[in-house]
Amino acid sequence: MNKTASWSKVRATGEPSERSIARHRERFDAEERACRLREVREEQDVTQKELAGRMVLTQPTVSALESGDLDRSGLATLRAYVEALAGSAEITAPLGERKVILSDGHHSAE
Repeated sequence: MNKTASWSKVRATGEPSERSIARHRERFDAEERACRLREVREEQDVTQKELAGRMVLTQPTVSALESGDLDRSGLATLRAYVEALAGSAEITAPLGERKVILSDGHHSAE
């Protein structure tokens, strides 16, 4: 499948919508966060396969996370990734003027 398009086809689509721009921004932000996770893994000299073994998941799952698939990943999977690198995950929910901490990052696997 060819992902390129001629300039005339691109121009014919008109200006991008606010919704389209927001979707692209969200995707970019997800890829940036995933890149940071990959950088930490690489700094620790851990391969995707080794990390997957620590998480008791598959290497393609780790690859998907590191490709920006964070929003579709469950919180347990994200937490396992971070904890497999000796980190902790904190989950907060901004609710208007307040922030509710849903997970304080001190989870321990039993």
